[in-house]
Amino acid sequence: MDFTLTHEQELLRTAIAGFLGARYDLAKSRHAAKMGAGWQPAVWRGFADELGILGATLPERVDGMGGGPVELMVIAEELGRALVVEPFVDTVVIGAGLLNRSGGEQADALLRQIVSGDVRTAFAALEPTSGHTLHDVSTAARRDGDSWVLDGTKTVVTSAPLATHLLITARTAGNRRDQRGISLFHTAFDADSPPAGVGVHSYRTIDDRVAADLVFTDFRLPADALLGVEGTAWVAIEPTVDEAIAATAAEAVGCLRKVLADTLEYVKQRKQFGQPIGSFQVLQHRMVDMYMELEQAIAAVYLAIYSLDADTPTRARAVSAAKVTIARAARFIGQNAVQLHGAMGMTEELAIGHYFKRLTAIEHEFGPSDHHLAKYAALTRP
Repeated sequence: MDFTLTHEQELLRTAIAGFLGARYDLAKSRHAAKMGAGWQPAVWRGFADELGILGATLPERVDGMGGGPVELMVIAEELGRALVVEPFVDTVVIGAGLLNRSGGEQADALLRQIVSGDVRTAFAALEPTSGHTLHDVSTAARRDGDSWVLDGTKTVVTSAPLATHLLITARTAGNRRDQRGISLFHTAFDADSPPAGVGVHSYRTIDDRVAADLVFTDFRLPADALLGVEGTAWVAIEPTVDEAIAATAAEAVGCLRKVLADTLEYVKQRKQFGQPIGSFQVLQHRMVDMYMELEQAIAAVYLAIYSLDADTPTRARAVSAAKVTIARAARFIGQNAVQLHGAMGMTEELAIGHYFKRLTAIEHEFGPSDHHLAKYAALTRP
């Protein structure tokens, strides 16, 4: 299989790298994440108007460019290399993926607004008792005349404080862990002024991103808030989440490339006993081990990306394998990079510490290694 990027894909990579290199200063982005609104709206507008990456992987019918999984990998990796906190995966991969697979005029209208940069989405799926099993849904939706009424709690809704719209899973039929009977609803949203019936607790995560816990109490939605066919949302959710895991894994590769490059540069400059510490054989061996972990992570991401259009078991196996491989590489490379930098590796002033926090979060995002190892084992069982 040929993993060489096409000329157009290389141009895409170069354009994103150039934009971020000129416009995405790490210190400024961390300040915006910690002290400001949690993101940089001007950068998001640049993603839409100057780079066009918000629509690069979306269908042409909604003003997208019709790109595929490889374009998604290129974009996500470059965003990871620059440690971008803006909600690309939550909006362009999860939000747009769910809307595209649900279909309908309302979904297409929202997709066009995602491409233009006017809509940002958050996916309210995890619940206090569900762990990382997204089809474990206790939030209930019932009909009341021409409306839907939702009751339940959603936790760790990433990017909710930045979102203009929520996509909410709720059970309209079946038992708590059934895949059938889950429906998907959408609603306009403002975390600072939430609609009646929605309680919001916003917070910052360890990796300088934002999230919220949401409580729905007799939350009333119009009949057309339902996306797709009632009770069949899992058909859209499962492939969309697999795509999001693959994109996050590609983001992690971008982080890992940067961490390894910075560490290599540091060990060439840092001197001990009158010579660079990179000349010590034991540290050279460690750097080789870090490089091998990175190469395995890259290979696993390629497998996941090229399996996104495969049948469900093949796709799910490749995605879980990538998630486990990325988690191992993130921990090994991240911890060793911090150790090789010494105590300053975890300081706010040094980039390594910020990348390490993001890699630590990626280890657990969409389920930790144990979850995906068990899923992989179940998928390969005769």
